[in-house]
Amino acid sequence: MRGRREEYAYVVDILPPEVAVYKLPPKIRREFPHDVSYAHLVGEDHFTLLEVTLKKGAVVEIGERVYVGQGQRDKVDKIVRRIKYDDLQPQGRENLNAVVRKIVEQQEGRFVKWLNEAGPITLKLHSLELLKGIGKKKVQEILEERKKRPFTSYEDVKQRAGIDIVELITERILREIAGEDSYYLFALPPPQHAEQ
Repeated sequence: MRGRREEYAYVVDILPPEVAVYKLPPKIRREFPHDVSYAHLVGEDHFTLLEVTLKKGAVVEIGERVYVGQGQRDKVDKIVRRIKYDDLQPQGRENLNAVVRKIVEQQEGRFVKWLNEAGPITLKLHSLELLKGIGKKKVQEILEERKKRPFTSYEDVKQRAGIDIVELITERILREIAGEDSYYLFALPPPQHAEQ
């Protein structure tokens, strides 16, 4: 994984300026324009939630992948701040589920590699147990299968281990984004307070 900055992110919500600016802390509110659209994005590498302003005239769609890295951006103007799951509008939360699943589906190599390399976190807890519904018995089954030969695809995992790894990893990432667990396998921990 590269540094902690996101290069690309996916649009999960588009906000009219009156909604976005109203929620900003007063210090930041003065610095950001009131006549541009704002969007909430989720990063594709670290699943960071971002609030951004869009360039004038830029049109984005829910689920669209946009560049947020250093240098010239085509649609995103400024990154306003990192946000928490609670900062998302209800529609944004709903869209987030579908977008995270889409990212997991597209990054099959990354997550199959993780499954092949996942190890223990503590003496009593294996990182595979952080996936919902996977207990010690299923962990042993997965470890035995990958010892025979590494998993090669999501379908291979389903056939040999009997689990829908896309579903389990998507659910895990959503829990991490929402800050519902003290362990972070895939997402950066949410900001402790409103970032400025």
